[in-house]
Amino acid sequence: MSEASEREEAVRESAESAESAERAESAAPDVAELQQRITELEDRWRRALADLDNLRKRVSRDAERVRAEERARAAAEWLPVLDNLERALEHAESDPASIVEGLRAIRDQAQDVLARLGFPRRDDAGTVFDPARHEAVATLAQEGVPDGTVLHVVRPAYGDGDRQLRPALVVVAREG
Repeated sequence: MSEASEREEAVRESAESAESAERAESAAPDVAELQQRITELEDRWRRALADLDNLRKRVSRDAERVRAEERARAAAEWLPVLDNLERALEHAESDPASIVEGLRAIRDQAQDVLARLGFPRRDDAGTVFDPARHEAVATLAQEGVPDGTVLHVVRPAYGDGDRQLRPALVVVAREG
């Protein structure tokens, strides 16, 4: 290689090493910026997790408070029924006929409470048997009545559709 070529090579190498030194110097601030950004994002992530945990706790407390309020509201609906039962028991020995009348009034009051809570009493006599709404306790051959018709309600159902407290116990007609 000639002396000129060697000089050119030396200049080129010198320029390349200066360039890589410049790149190294400019990369150092980039690394510091990236570390700072990582620290910032980790902090935001921890805060978001803490916020989520606080939200879960608040929702749980609110749900428990609502359940307690609903239990208290439902219990308060039954207090007049209990008061009337107490009165009926106080007068039980004085006049048996009035006791029967009082008990009927209390039963009607209890049915009204259930209806206000969203569970009205259903009268299923004469309807078609539906396993989602009825529980058959017996079948009975009955002329003139279509097969699968509810003949008699042994225990009434309360509620409608998906909001049913219990199914009705019924006697169902069958072909005889």
